[in-house]
Amino acid sequence: MTPALIWRWPTPNGLPPLPLVGGVLALLAGLWLTAPIVEVDFVRLIGSFGRMLAFAGQMFVTPDWEYVPQLLAKMLETIEMTVLSTAIAIVVSLPLGILAASNATPHPVVYRLTRDLLSLMRALPELVWALVFVSAVGLGPLPGVMALAFVTVGFMGKFFAESIEVVDHKAVEGVRAHGAGWLQVRLFAMLPQALPDFVGTVMYILDHNLRAAAILGLVGAGGIGYDLVMSMRLFQYDRLLLIALAIYVVVTVLDRASDRLRSRIIHGRRA
Repeated sequence: MTPALIWRWPTPNGLPPLPLVGGVLALLAGLWLTAPIVEVDFVRLIGSFGRMLAFAGQMFVTPDWEYVPQLLAKMLETIEMTVLSTAIAIVVSLPLGILAASNATPHPVVYRLTRDLLSLMRALPELVWALVFVSAVGLGPLPGVMALAFVTVGFMGKFFAESIEVVDHKAVEGVRAHGAGWLQVRLFAMLPQALPDFVGTVMYILDHNLRAAAILGLVGAGGIGYDLVMSMRLFQYDRLLLIALAIYVVVTVLDRASDRLRSRIIHGRRA
């Protein structure tokens, strides 16, 4: 295949269609016109590369090995907050996800109310809810768990609902034709088909909650967040390096576990 054919569009004249060209130009013009609103200055951005490289270069220092025991304790607390909040969210969001799925909800009114509830729960970030729960129950990991679980229900319920909405209707009709009831159809026809998406969603939420829990310490909600923020403010790069590496390792382990678990579920279902 010649280079000329590679770059031809699948149109009669080989050129991009006019609606696509117009849409791209309109998008670029909109971005250019709205850039001053968010103070996007490309000259300033290019000039900041040197400062960013200088900051990154300060990270390459000898780690503070005496901080490792405290780091492990704080990371364990962060992981416990992540796992507990996600487990609570799974229990709550699974029935909400069924009620929020258009093909599984018992009534359109229930569908709309559940969708609105899930939107309300994820409208504000975890940090804001952590401030609310800290003022209610005091400092410590508990308000962090409550904030993470509350927001996670909003996201996970929506993901679960969308996974249920795209299941194969033939399998659902087959189970229903054998006399299955409303709950049986959802448990034995819809949920098994959506299981790989459920697992992927849960592992992604774990990844997200771990990173969110890492900053909740900023408002006194437990975890490694307080140490992370104080290390940056006090320019303790020897500790900051260890904290960043610890978060990276845990996130990477979760990512590998997600790939393995989804692969086993998908291949097992095919077998």
